[in-house]
This record gives sequence, C-alpha cells and structure tokens, in this order.
Amino acid sequence: MTAPTRPTPITIDFVSDISCPWCAIGLKSLEQAIARLDGEIAVKLQFQPFELNPQMAAEGEDAAEHLTRKYGSTPEQLAANREAIRARGAALGFTFNPRNRIFNTFDAHRLLHWAALEGVEHERALKHALLLAYFTDGIDVSNHLSLVDIASSVGLDRNRAAGILGSDEFADEVRRQEQHYIDSGIHSVPAVIINNRHLISGGQAPEVFENALRQIAAQP
Repeated sequence: MTAPTRPTPITIDFVSDISCPWCAIGLKSLEQAIARLDGEIAVKLQFQPFELNPQMAAEGEDAAEHLTRKYGSTPEQLAANREAIRARGAALGFTFNPRNRIFNTFDAHRLLHWAALEGVEHERALKHALLLAYFTDGIDVSNHLSLVDIASSVGLDRNRAAGILGSDEFADEVRRQEQHYIDSGIHSVPAVIINNRHLISGGQAPEVFENALRQIAAQP
C-alpha cells in the first residue's frame, strides 16, 4: 500500500506596504493560489515590512497630488489606474474605494511585527484588517486610536497595542527588516519571496502564483 504523500513545506515572505493597492491584490491572489494547492503544499506565510513613502509626514498627503508628484501621472492616467485596480480587486473579492489621502504606515508595521510575535494567525488577521481599513473604509492607518481599534477588532490586546504605539517599541526591528530587503534589491512591492530563493514581483494573477508554487514544490 502506497503511503500518502505529505504536503511540501514552503516558506513565503510577503514584502509589502499597507498603502500599496497592488499588495492587497497580490495577497488576495497568493492566498487563492495557496487554497487551490491545499493538500499539495504546506505554506508558512510571513509578512515583511516595506514603506513606499518612509518620509511621509504625519498628516499624510493628498493622494492625487502625491501620485502626480511622484510618478508624473496625468489625471487621465490616475483615473485609468484607479479603474484597473478597482476591477482587479473586484475580481478577487476585494473592494477598493476612492482614497483622498496617503498616510505614513510605519506604526502599522510596528503593530504587524508585534502581531507576528503573538502568532501567525494574529499577524495575518491584522494584515487583512489594515488593508481593509485603508482601501475599503478610508481609515487613517497612521492614527493611533484607529490602529488600536483595528488591532482590537482582530483579537489583539487593546492596551498592549496602545502601549506599543505610545513608545518606540519594535521601531528598530522594523527598520532593520526594511533595510534588509532594500539591501537585497527589493525596491518595489509586493515582492513574494519563496523559500528565500525565488522572487515573484507584482500583483500577479492567482494562476501565476499557483504555477510557480507547484513548480517549486516539485523541485528536488
């Protein structure tokens, strides 16, 4: 009698920012791909910090002005990009609503670092909650009261979250992680690093992630 085949263990580092719409799309796509391979692979999914706008002021910046200044986008290009993102999100079951401002995300990354120490399910739940808050609900994810509410909504300790945000706890750890990925050549996100060897960039379709994971799992 043939013994059942064990799922192949795979580690995925998902390098991303809360304010990156393609990161939300990439995460939904990746998770759908993982679900399709249920029983074939056993994934350890880890979230790693990256800031698209590390110098963003505390009060944030008007989204259209920021994108025009940073990328030179015209109003027509901004509208086309918004529609492309909205459509991709809708196809994956994620709702993008218009955003008026872009916010600093460093403190959100500090909370994610803490959540990972509390357990992978806490980290994953907080990541989803932060993306939903920012892109769907239009919440200021740099505001400490909002961040405490978001952390509490996924079962994390409210007082502990407030204590972290009221201090510099985990700031050095997050900066070290961010610098590590910059030094490794990551300059845009999402960056999906599989088994610390294979890189898939961008908000790819579920099929792209599925095929890549299957091929990597089949390697000796």
